[in-house]
Amino acid sequence: MSDDQPAEEFRRVTAAAMRAIAERDDITLVYGSEARLVDNQARLPVPSRDFTEAEVAALRGEADAMALRLRFHDEDVHSTRAPQGENARAVFESLERVRCEALGSRMMAGVANNLRAALEEKCDAFGYTRVNVRDDAPLSEAIGLMVREKLTGEKLPEGGEQLVSLWRDWVNDKVDTDFDKLADNIDDQEAYAAALTDLLVDLELIDEQSEATEQQEGEQGDDAEEQDAEDADSEDADMEGVSAEMSGSESSEMDEMDVEDGDESMSEQGQEEMMPGTGDEDGEQSDHQRRPDGSGPGGAREPMYRPYSVEFDEVVEAEDLCDADELARLRHHLDQQLANLQGIIGRLANRLQRRLLAQQSRSWEFDLEEGILDAGRLARVVTNPTHALSYKVEKETEFRDTVVTLLIDNSGSMRGRPITVAAMSADILARTLERCGVKVEILGFTTRAWKGGQARERWLADGKPTNPGRLNDLRHIVYKSADAPWRRSRKSLGLMLREGLLKENIDGEALLWAHSRMVNRPEQRKILMVISDGAPVDDSTLSVNPGNYLERHLREVIKTLESYPDVQLTAIGIGHDVTRYYDRAVTIMDAEQLGGTMMDRLAELFDDDMKPGGARARRKKRAA
Repeated sequence: MSDDQPAEEFRRVTAAAMRAIAERDDITLVYGSEARLVDNQARLPVPSRDFTEAEVAALRGEADAMALRLRFHDEDVHSTRAPQGENARAVFESLERVRCEALGSRMMAGVANNLRAALEEKCDAFGYTRVNVRDDAPLSEAIGLMVREKLTGEKLPEGGEQLVSLWRDWVNDKVDTDFDKLADNIDDQEAYAAALTDLLVDLELIDEQSEATEQQEGEQGDDAEEQDAEDADSEDADMEGVSAEMSGSESSEMDEMDVEDGDESMSEQGQEEMMPGTGDEDGEQSDHQRRPDGSGPGGAREPMYRPYSVEFDEVVEAEDLCDADELARLRHHLDQQLANLQGIIGRLANRLQRRLLAQQSRSWEFDLEEGILDAGRLARVVTNPTHALSYKVEKETEFRDTVVTLLIDNSGSMRGRPITVAAMSADILARTLERCGVKVEILGFTTRAWKGGQARERWLADGKPTNPGRLNDLRHIVYKSADAPWRRSRKSLGLMLREGLLKENIDGEALLWAHSRMVNRPEQRKILMVISDGAPVDDSTLSVNPGNYLERHLREVIKTLESYPDVQLTAIGIGHDVTRYYDRAVTIMDAEQLGGTMMDRLAELFDDDMKPGGARARRKKRAA
């Protein structure tokens, strides 16, 4: 690869390999925060500056897996056969992915090696070697690994074997783990899906009778649609002749008959829709009527956001999440990463420091009756002893009265390069602002478990009441408090690099938590900067609440906080458009841009605050 732009050369070569494997010429490859495939656009995580063989192989494995899905996967068959239940659908998705990758591994030895490297990296990233209880081991991943072992004949990595061991006995009690039917139909997605459906029935993840009923209803629905289309064609032909002969009076009679035959409630609804000025003045009622699922803003069936239980939530100091030796090791690893970017981010930090110090120009008031003796005016006192002594007082520097909070998304999608760059940028930014007399607080937010924690267990024990609200346990992490100096908190920042820490993200409550820590502080200027790479996601919560439940709450929280006069809220999205949430935001596609973007955003906020029409002037105007 080229020494000048290795990442770009790697992207170009990998994209060409994907097109060859998928046998498609329309595939594009870009870098983002996580591996993702949307239509024909593939996205890979941003590689580090120093390519290692393991990293290259893992990234190629991710790319090969996406190419194989494009080649062997039929979305129509998949959507028709996919079950409805959450756990059943997760297993169905996992085993279809395994089928596509197994086909590629049988055909190409190089692809098999890349997929194996990607699997090992995934097991390490999710910390499967440290999973000791079944609740922390996803069933869909465990069964997927068992089927992968059968279809490819390859031995599982250590983390994968640990995960499978927690579920193997349970699966053995339910089904025959030879998975012969799946192996025999690997080349036929339709037959493979049928065998997979039988497996889900044996695992008691779906009910055989209900599944058969759904398929029968689907087939009947298709036949009904065809019959309706034929009836509609003949009806249209008949209506052409009827409409030509129909008079105006006959049309009126038919309209009256329709109104009389209509349901009373429908008539009332129609009157409300037709009469202007009725209903909600802001049009929320009409918008809700256009959304029968009640998912629109102000919908009557939209449940209010609430946690099912806050008993298991925690706010924890970073050093309490691991022992001192591991924290020192993680900090050493962060320092090694900082060595590569020290020059670039260091220059940006010095530039920010010069801009901030330039705004802190000192000024004095002279000829006062008390204060500090003005040495420059002692000469006139000596020459004229009757002259009054002159004192001076330094004017108060309003700039120093500032606190900045960095709220960093600690979700699983941030793992790898994004969280590493975020930790490095936060570290350098804290040192820079501390030299300028600006206090910095560094916070992180995630959950204590994947796919629900103890709150979900309590919900299950309570009989699964509807609209339970948030079902995961929050974990809010304090890496550095505003009053703690950087030298005392530097080791804590290494915790972001710990495997297994990053799980799911519930942004709305994290924003409220960070904001509540700021509003009670004495500083006059308060800046809250959010760093995230995606919308809020918690599978456990979203599986039993409306699909926009977490996102709607986030929008409500942002709207409230942005109206708060004393806190400036800004956001940086990594590979994710956060401008649709925040008024003051910027989106970057490369994690390497994070450090410079953070410096620029803070400089803009400080510059705006010093302008005549900025925040300082607005505060003075409110005070007057």
